Amino acid sequence: MKTRAAVITEAPGTYKVVDLELEGPRQNELTVKMVASGLCHSDDHIAKGDHGVGRYPICGGHEGAGIVVEVGPHTVGWEVGDHVVFSFLAGCGRCRWCAKGLQNLCDRGAAIMTGGRPDDPNSYRLTLDGAPVAQTCGLGTFSEYTTVSTDSAVKVDKDLPLETLCLLGCGVGTGWGAAVNSAEVYPGHTVIVMGIGGIGINAVQGAAHAGASHIIAVDPVEFKRNAALDFGATHAVATMEEATEIARSFTNGQGADAAIVTVGVTTGEHVAQAFSSIRKAGTCVVTGLGKMEDVGLPISLLELTLYQKRIQGSLFGASAPSADIPWMIELYKAGKLELDKLVTTTYKLDDIAQGFIDMHEGKNIRGVVLFD
Repeated sequence: MKTRAAVITEAPGTYKVVDLELEGPRQNELTVKMVASGLCHSDDHIAKGDHGVGRYPICGGHEGAGIVVEVGPHTVGWEVGDHVVFSFLAGCGRCRWCAKGLQNLCDRGAAIMTGGRPDDPNSYRLTLDGAPVAQTCGLGTFSEYTTVSTDSAVKVDKDLPLETLCLLGCGVGTGWGAAVNSAEVYPGHTVIVMGIGGIGINAVQGAAHAGASHIIAVDPVEFKRNAALDFGATHAVATMEEATEIARSFTNGQGADAAIVTVGVTTGEHVAQAFSSIRKAGTCVVTGLGKMEDVGLPISLLELTLYQKRIQGSLFGASAPSADIPWMIELYKAGKLELDKLVTTTYKLDDIAQGFIDMHEGKNIRGVVLFD
């Protein structure tokens, strides 16, 4: 079938809407009519060339939700009309990591940036003038229709709003899990969240839900600081210096129990600032992405050892999407997890470039593309 989609033809570049050919589903695949797709900073990393991909052009988008319009042959458990939320990380359910409950580290993640199938990086479902087009994370949610692996899809109730549930496929789980799973926030903790975008705002939510007494949001943009206060932060400041001073005032000079780095383009200096802000045996969680070529952290090795501090990477909030997306939906239904207020602005597919401009200008917590 034909589908309109936003693609990157080279990096650095901007997303352009073109007409593509989409192949129907094979076994264990679904063709989905998209309802909504979040605009994540990771998609902007691809456009800027911060992260290499296996092939250009590539159809962007990895945070989406839609309705199944075709089911591949011999694909058990799915039917036309099912509503789905995508996980940007496919989970095979059989590898060592999936078997241990670490679905976010599934071996199929190795193919995430090839743009092919999770189980076959050299197999594609989109074409432009007869040439293969990659799909970001095997999804390509910036397309009116997309064909995906069932390993990347989570079935959800049909009475729930897909225009907000789409955010569960990346931003919400990444931020929430960074606090709850990776930072292991406990009641009474003091937590710093560095960077209040689509990830950081959910780290604030996660820390609040886990019972942190003091949640200090850090962002240079006043709009984002105010939003953090609305989502559970107790303090909101512009710099890490201010945040560290506040955290120490609550902890007898020790520092925060955890600092979570969710900056859009993370550098070693960001991590070093967060590392310096935590107490003895504290945890610095890094979930923001940096450039592939950036190496090295300007931290004190003496402080690392003698203060027994921990630097913890966090991919998708250390979550298991097939279990945690339904769990977060239950929290949403119970009023314990805010999704609707996360969406600052909605866009049509043709306005996607403006969405990324607004992201860089600090106007959105999360922009969402809505499809007709």
